[in-house]
Amino acid sequence: MVGQASQPSAAAPKVEVRDLTIRYGQKVALHDVSLDIRENEIFGIIGPANSGKTSFVRALNRMDLFTPGMRVDGTIRFDGRDIDKWRNVYALRRRIGVVFPLPVGLPMTVYDNVALAPRLNGIRKRAVLDEIVERCLQRAALWDEVKDRLNSLGSLLSGGQQQRLTIARALSQDPDLLLLDEFSIAVDPVTTMRIEDVLKVLKDEITIVLVTNLVQQARRLANRTAFFLMGEMVEVADTEDLFTRKTSDERTQAYVEGRFG
Repeated sequence: MVGQASQPSAAAPKVEVRDLTIRYGQKVALHDVSLDIRENEIFGIIGPANSGKTSFVRALNRMDLFTPGMRVDGTIRFDGRDIDKWRNVYALRRRIGVVFPLPVGLPMTVYDNVALAPRLNGIRKRAVLDEIVERCLQRAALWDEVKDRLNSLGSLLSGGQQQRLTIARALSQDPDLLLLDEFSIAVDPVTTMRIEDVLKVLKDEITIVLVTNLVQQARRLANRTAFFLMGEMVEVADTEDLFTRKTSDERTQAYVEGRFG
C-alpha cells in the first residue's frame, strides 16, 4: 500500500482510520486500511465492485452493529474519539449522515421526511420545524420544486427528487460528516450535476466522503481520493495526481483510464 498524502500539521483530521479490517463471517471485505479524512474536504473513494468501498462507509457509521456477521477490527476516530467508545451509537449517527445508492423515501410527506430527525431530537415548535425543512431542502437544491408539495408523499417525487430528499433528510440532523455511497446510480445526468453543485457548497460546512463508481465524478469533486481494489487500499493522494500519472501505482492508472473495472 502506498503511503498517503502528507497531512497539514495545524489541524487534526476529522476522521482517522488505522489498521481497519472488515469481515463478513470468514470473508475479508477490506484489509488493513489506514487513512485520514480532513475537515471540510470531499474525500473520494473509487474502485470496482466488491473492493470494500461500501463496507468502509458502513464501518464509519457503525452499521456493523446492525449487520449480521459483520466484524470490524482496527481503530476509527471521529473528532479524535474512538467511535466504538460512544455509549450511545445513535448520538454518533446523528453526527454522521448517510445517503445510500438508491433513494429510500420514508412512507410520509415531503415535510415529514425532513422533519423526522429534528422531531426525534425533541423539536416540536412548528415555526422551528418549518425553518429546518426549508433550509435543508434549499441546501439539497429541492425547495423550489417541492415548496408547494410539502404535504404530498415523498414517494411520489421523481427518482432524482427523491435522492435529493434523502440528502435533505440527512442534512436535517446537522451532521458534521456526510457519507454518500454512489448517490448517482439511480439519478439522471442533469440531477447528478445539480447534486454535485450542492456538494461543492456543502464542503464549506461539513466533511464529505464520496464513494463513487464514476471516476470523473471523483475528479470533479474530491480534494483527495483513495483507490480501493479487491479489499485493499492501493493508495490515497490528491485527486488530480491520480489522474495525471503522478501516482506511483500502475493499478490506479489502469483503473482511472478505464482499462478495467
